[in-house]
Amino acid sequence: MIIQGKCHTFGNDIDTDAIIPARYLNTTDPGELARHCMEDADPTFAGRVQKGEIIVAGKNFGCGSSREHAPVAIKAAGVAAVVAASFARIFYRNAINIGLPIFESPEAAAGIKAGDEVKIDAGKGEIVNLTRGETYPVAPFPPFMQELIAAGGLMPYVARKVKTSV
Repeated sequence: MIIQGKCHTFGNDIDTDAIIPARYLNTTDPGELARHCMEDADPTFAGRVQKGEIIVAGKNFGCGSSREHAPVAIKAAGVAAVVAASFARIFYRNAINIGLPIFESPEAAAGIKAGDEVKIDAGKGEIVNLTRGETYPVAPFPPFMQELIAAGGLMPYVARKVKTSV
């Protein structure tokens, strides 16, 4: 899996309330959630982000309350991947379960700046900053995880598996 795009950067401890504020939790519509993605961290983000772009953040991205709305909002906004120095575990699991690729790399989080163009090779385990000519290590996704993400998340993955096994 190769993902390439322009980066939007955020700091440490971006919690789920900053990703999708609680005032929007009364909807499960991905399009509506996308319109408010990152609203409390950067009110202009949802209007600027383009399909295929990448969020890069510091430590503990997705901390706070456990809500699937947060990765859904990010994915629905068109973000192709999230790179962070570290993730809150529940956010990590929720993101993978909905098919949002996320990559933990403290080196990439420290080296990538807003507007940089990067290429992520999930199979090879590297992030290349095409703007700065730097390469950062990232744990490669095992084939199963690549399959799960390519399927669009856990539910579509399981549905496909059930369909092909019948």
